[in-house]
Amino acid sequence: MIKVTRLNDAVLMVNVDRIQSLQAIPETVITFTNNDKIMVKEPLEEVSQRIVEYQRTVNSKVVNRDYPSPDFP
Repeated sequence: MIKVTRLNDAVLMVNVDRIQSLQAIPETVITFTNNDKIMVKEPLEEVSQRIVEYQRTVNSKVVNRDYPSPDFP
């Protein structure tokens, strides 16, 4: 999940697995797989970067769990 800020300054956590698309009009609009939409203050590029960082973190944990280091007993 990533943290975003709504236009009314409310902070919320968004499940990146449910994001269908991002759009800048000029505010960033996040559209979810159920077609709900929210507008957030963060620029599209920042939201996109947060998604990438989150996915890297999750995927690195999966890789590390599935393939322990050679020094692992």
